[in-house]
Amino acid sequence: MRKKLKLIITLILTLSSSLFFAQNHEISGTITTETGIPLEFATILVKGSKTSTTSDALGKFKISSAANNPTLIVSLFGYQTREIVAKDHFEDIQLVLENNRLDEIVVVGSRNPKKSKLETAVPVDVVNLAKIRNTTPQTTTNDILTYLIPSFNSNRQSSADGTEHIDPASLRGLGPDQVLVLINGKRRHTTSLVNYQNTVGNGSVGTDLSAIPASAIKRIEVLRDGAAAQYGSDAIAGVINLVLKDNAGFEANATYGSTSRDDGQTTNLNLNYGTKIGNKGGFINFTGEFNDRQKTNRSQNHNLIIFDQSAQGNFFAYEYADDPAQSRQIDDNLLAQNGLKRDDFNFQIGDAKIQNIQGFFNASIPLNDQIEFYASGGVSHRKGTGYGFRRLPSETESVVASIFPFGFQPELNSVVTDLSSSFGFKFKFGEWKLDLSNTIGENKFVYDVSNTNNFSLGDASPTEFKAGNHSFLQNTVNADISRLYKDIFSGLNVAFGAEYRYEKYKIVPGEEASYINGGAQSFPGFSPLNEVNEDRNSVGVYADVEADITDKFLVGIAGRYEDYTDFGNTINGKLSLRYKILDNLFVRGAISSGFRAPSLHQQYFNNIATDVVDGELLNSGIFRNDSEVAKQLGIPKLKEETSRNYSFGVVFSPTKQLHITADYYHIRIDNRIILTGNLGNDAYGEPVPELRNLFAQYGAQTGRFFTNAINTTTNGIDVVIDYDLNAGRGKLNLSLLYNYNNNQVDNQLNNIPSIFIGQEDVYYGPQERSLIESNTPKHKGTFAVNYNIDKWNFLLRNTYFGEVVRDGFPFGGIQRHNGKVVTDLTIAYKITPKLQFALGANNLFDVFPDKQIYENSYFGVFKYAPVQMGTTGAYYFGRMSFSL
Repeated sequence: MRKKLKLIITLILTLSSSLFFAQNHEISGTITTETGIPLEFATILVKGSKTSTTSDALGKFKISSAANNPTLIVSLFGYQTREIVAKDHFEDIQLVLENNRLDEIVVVGSRNPKKSKLETAVPVDVVNLAKIRNTTPQTTTNDILTYLIPSFNSNRQSSADGTEHIDPASLRGLGPDQVLVLINGKRRHTTSLVNYQNTVGNGSVGTDLSAIPASAIKRIEVLRDGAAAQYGSDAIAGVINLVLKDNAGFEANATYGSTSRDDGQTTNLNLNYGTKIGNKGGFINFTGEFNDRQKTNRSQNHNLIIFDQSAQGNFFAYEYADDPAQSRQIDDNLLAQNGLKRDDFNFQIGDAKIQNIQGFFNASIPLNDQIEFYASGGVSHRKGTGYGFRRLPSETESVVASIFPFGFQPELNSVVTDLSSSFGFKFKFGEWKLDLSNTIGENKFVYDVSNTNNFSLGDASPTEFKAGNHSFLQNTVNADISRLYKDIFSGLNVAFGAEYRYEKYKIVPGEEASYINGGAQSFPGFSPLNEVNEDRNSVGVYADVEADITDKFLVGIAGRYEDYTDFGNTINGKLSLRYKILDNLFVRGAISSGFRAPSLHQQYFNNIATDVVDGELLNSGIFRNDSEVAKQLGIPKLKEETSRNYSFGVVFSPTKQLHITADYYHIRIDNRIILTGNLGNDAYGEPVPELRNLFAQYGAQTGRFFTNAINTTTNGIDVVIDYDLNAGRGKLNLSLLYNYNNNQVDNQLNNIPSIFIGQEDVYYGPQERSLIESNTPKHKGTFAVNYNIDKWNFLLRNTYFGEVVRDGFPFGGIQRHNGKVVTDLTIAYKITPKLQFALGANNLFDVFPDKQIYENSYFGVFKYAPVQMGTTGAYYFGRMSFSL
């Protein structure tokens, strides 16, 4: 009996222990991408049960199962779901991105780490640059975004001093300085260049996107909504976030191209190498890029032809010829005898010559389970050569005949150096996350003017001048804290933090010969009177809460306070909503206030350039807003621009392959900062004695100022349709992008000094008004077809640039440039899985804007205006791409 009892007890204990250990069979592991990057918030479910867990910030998880070899279902939004049979106690599981690129998790627009671009309450575009770069005809970030983001526009300028060397860009038709640029979510510094050449973005200071090599960028996120309450100053039109590459492996890419006119040749070479660090998802990624772009010439009268030359060598007759073949009239032997060549008589108008050498890196190193170190940064060294207006021998007040008997065309040579560095630590304290970072960047322009003279120095004038430089430095310190409460409502994300920013702006004078008595023709150097060494700092704090009240209803609230040492403080807020009417139909909207602080450049940039007019020196100045002459005229002190943004949109996904978004926006900007017209003349160019006498006290006859002179209203709509489908053995993607944008300037000017009442068209005239209202297309649309089959990839893209209206007031006319369609075509073939070759064209059919009317074309020289698709014309390229 006792033996039977012992046997029964033994069997019970054995069965109990077996059940106990079976119920506590524990499995741990990590969830990563294919390249080893940890994935947080992945869901791990034991198949056939309700037991589940989520991965932490390092991708780690633990889960228990009653089965010895349970099947785990691993899922994460934007990634393909996997089923894994857990045969061991530890499992490394890799997830692969879904093919549909619209489902990518985004950084901007929402600080919730689980939101995709279709789930945010405001519109966000995602450009997967690492995937498309090998097949797109464009090589620079500005050019790529122009053809992929409907409300983004960028055009190369000509004869516009330093603006030729940094392409100004706009989002929703607003200024380059009303778009905030981030790199890996950290604020990027602006350039040191002020655009004062009456081109798009006149009076603004933007961020140089071309300083970041496109080959270093993994993806680009474009938040098309006001976001100053979330990110601070400049985010009135939206935010562009450049996410750097984090992949392991090696990539090499070589592109060569030329225009249909056999100029503008481009050579682009880039290398990218990344490797893992440790076994916790650490990595480091390096990029090097070389880009060389030769000049183009698109002048109406391309060649300056000599008809006759007397024995004395002092009589010349000139003729302009639109047909380059007519240049054969020139006697090449006669030119050679005089040490000349045909190019000495060209009028150069077109894209500047640019050469870029760049290096960038991106790194992340987990130090333990709770601390991660990260860093990124780079250097860009650019040399540019642009061209001023040609001086003819007949211009005896500009040309020193003994140096330039045939006249000359000045060259502006710039060296632009851009340095940046960002580093920080991410900490995890339970469910809380802390991100501490420091980001510093500097942009410096050094000017050298060549092939010109200082007329006042006569025969002793140099022909090359060091004209000075300007620089801008920005250092930003951030502390960001966040937590996701998964069990409050259907998810509550809380984020708050603080920011300290220091900025410094400098202008350094050039050599004396570059500025004295009129200075170098085309670009007089900075003088000691223009010297600037100013700085400021600001402090900001923010809070950002986003709650999924239910599975259908999302509410986001953000607020920000900032205080600047030079103009005061501001408070801004944002409310955003999204509601799921159906699982595949959302409505979304937002209302927010915003601001843009006046830049140090706008407060302190100043310059006096001297021209010779009818034998007398005429000085024209841009004066500081705090100068004595500004005070005497009653120019008000600069203050911040303020904005109110409203948006409403619909997201509809009738199938998993078809996505449609449409968003309306309304942006009201008050006290917008502009650069006035040339004060001292009336609307007909005649002198105003009272003003001339005042400016004469400060060494000038005319003057311009930065001031909060206008209010603007912007209304528009963005539509994005994307459709993926199978077509035979291949995959076909169709996309349609459309933007309507209407900018209007109020008729009433703000705080105009009494002395300028009646001269509003000079203070802020029709030309300046047209730069905002009508110099970017009101309508822009793109239809693209991308077909991939076996080893082949085909891209066909048509982009419509709508009508542009230019006003050449006071001496030019009003001209409408009709809408145009630009066609891109690329054919790519994978020779091996690692080697691809591509051929293609941007602007395949050589489309140009309408020719300018004579009044707007500088006496018939400027054949085309730099509007719509620009003046490059057809560009054909070949590209070889290699990866390991």
